[in-house]
Parts: sequence; structure tokens; C-alpha cells
Amino acid sequence: MKSLVIAPQPFFSPRGTPMSVYYRALVMAQKGVEIDLLTYGEGQDVEIPNVRIIRTPRFRFLGNVKTGPSALKLFLDFFIFWWTVGLLIRRRYDFVHAHEEAVFIALVLKPIFRFKLVYDMHSSLPEQLHNFGWSGSSLLKKMFAAFEDAALRSANAVITICPALAEFATSRITDTEKHFLIENSIYEPVRLAGKMSTDATEVSVDDILGKLAAGGGKSALLYAGTLETYQGIDLLLESMPVVKATSDSTRLIVVGGSPQQVEHYRSMAAGLGVDDVCIFTGRVPQAIAKGFTAKADVLTSPRTRGMNTPLKVYELLDCGKPLVATRIPSHTQVLTETVAFLAEPVPKDFAAQLVRAANDTDAVAATVANARQLYAEDYSPIAYGQKIDGLLDRIR
Repeated sequence: MKSLVIAPQPFFSPRGTPMSVYYRALVMAQKGVEIDLLTYGEGQDVEIPNVRIIRTPRFRFLGNVKTGPSALKLFLDFFIFWWTVGLLIRRRYDFVHAHEEAVFIALVLKPIFRFKLVYDMHSSLPEQLHNFGWSGSSLLKKMFAAFEDAALRSANAVITICPALAEFATSRITDTEKHFLIENSIYEPVRLAGKMSTDATEVSVDDILGKLAAGGGKSALLYAGTLETYQGIDLLLESMPVVKATSDSTRLIVVGGSPQQVEHYRSMAAGLGVDDVCIFTGRVPQAIAKGFTAKADVLTSPRTRGMNTPLKVYELLDCGKPLVATRIPSHTQVLTETVAFLAEPVPKDFAAQLVRAANDTDAVAATVANARQLYAEDYSPIAYGQKIDGLLDRIR
């Protein structure tokens, strides 16, 4: 089988790396699908046998593509459209695999080129407008909702990445057998082609943890990810005065974020009187981020809004460390009290669960064991591969 994957993202980039695109391509290629992957000029090539990466122009003077909707993405998608047309003219594909808003491009071209369409729905696009502050125009939201419904109806197969999104999608299609819930649940290291070009900070995991220990820190809490507002960093920092008062040997490490975001949250920590127990590393290479995860005592996901399960949750289930997460739908569609320490998204309750995860050894042991069992049964690479098999059988 031959597939054209359209991924309008900076593939592969340290700024909001599109992990789902990588793993979909990796597993499909392992199953014999020959893939042309069309993406933005920004990013680093990766090594996946049977996958050819095709890039549109870079336009470095316009800056980097940021997470979420933007005028720059709209401009770059114009080139994605015409590159797609050129590829469809020159090559015959068994199916086109469109990630997120690329489905709108595929929707326009499907009647002309008569290909089978797989819509990889990572989120509800109208909800994205809300999450990233683009929700002021009701007309824009209605337009996106109408396009999204048309894409769901027209696609030959629809992939969603979490139960809430699956429920949303299946409520809008008549043939529910064309829907596949395939969570972004595998996390093996990405095979980069050559040296990664990155603005990430080079830091030493051991040096930072050593400094924490020297300063009296016995337990290290960790947040690793982007520092967008919906990720709940405000909630996490607002919880720290309670944690500090309860256990003055507990420290927080925040990994990720642009220099501007790091400075904002560093100032917030100072205002809350917890800057002495918080360390902000900024962006770091993937290997270093994983090093922090391996050596931290407690992992956190303080997200405060959104429907999608954070991609990192699946890795955190399998890493053998207690996870403290907010009790909101994006978490609870995967996480339960038996596999994580769940807290209401308010500082007092979140702080209480942070302290419990750092000190209640019996609860930690049971929770961690349950989490690893859940991952092995439902989200492991074997389970992921079986879900991809079902999708490919559908579109053959």
C-alpha cells in the first residue's frame, strides 16, 4: 500500500513535537505501507524505513511555528495545498492520511482525485480555537464546525486519540465502524537523521538533582511539557506554598517552555514565595527530559482544560513513578484513582495529592503497579499495532 501523509506541523521539532505523526508513520511503515510524508520546512528529518519526508519551503524570516492556530500556519498551509496537488498528480496513493486541519485540504481534493481518506482527528478544531484564544468570532467557530462535520462524513476512516473525542466523532457519523480509537500511547525514542538543531537548553539532570539534595531537597516533583496556559502551571505553582509549608524538603522542577514563558512563571513563583523550591530548566533535549522523568520522585500533569488526554500520560503510566493529575475529563477518560493520584483542579487539593504521592509509600506502590498493568494491557506497542492493523484492514 502507498499512502500520502499530510502533516501541517514542524516535523520533527522541539517546539511542540508532533509525536503522533511520527508513531503513526513508524508503525504503518513497519507493516509495509510505503509513505510520502508532506510537512512544513521547519523541523528535523527522522529515520523511518519506507518513509520519504517531503517539505514545503522554510521561510525562516517569518520565525518558528508555534503551538495552536496562527496566521503563519495559514500561510504555510497554502504551500501544503499546492504540494499535495502536485504529489497527487504525479503518484497514485491507496489512501491519503490527513492530520488535523490537513483534512480540509484533503476534503477539497478528494472528489477530484478519488482517493480514500483517513482523517486523523487529534482534537475538535473549534475547541482548539477556544483553547488558544481564537474563539472571539462565532462565525469562525461555526465555519470550522461545519468543515469538521463534512470531514467526518466524507472520510473513509476516522482516527481519534481519546475516548471523549471518540464519543464526539461517532455522534456525527452514521457508519461508526469506520471509526478507530488509537491513542498516542507509544513513546520509544525518536530516530533523528543527523544532529538535532534545537534551541533547547543543555542541562545536567544529575547536577540539578544534586543541587536539590545539597539544599535539603529529598523529594523531587516534576512537570515536563509545554507551558501553555491550559497545561495548568499556574495551578501547580499555586499549590507549592501548601506543599512547602507541609514538607520543606520537597522541590519542584519545571521542564519546558520558551524563555518568555519561563520568565513569567519564575516571576510568579517569586510572588508566591516559592522560588527557593522551584527550578525552571526551559526547553531541554528529549533525552534529558526523559532523564528527569526517570529520576524524579513524583510526576505531575496539572492540566486545567481540554478534551484530549495529554500524550505524555501514557508514558507516565508506564514509567514506574506516581502520577498526580487533575480530575478533569482529559485525564479521567484514561486515569482512575487506582492508577494515579487525582485531585480537583484547585491548589489546596492538588497540593494534598502532591504531598501524599511524595510520602505514602504503600499507596504509591499499589498505584504504580496498577498503572503499569493498565499500560501493558491497553496502550503498549503491541496493543497500538493491533489497532493500526484494524485501520489498514478497513481501507484496503
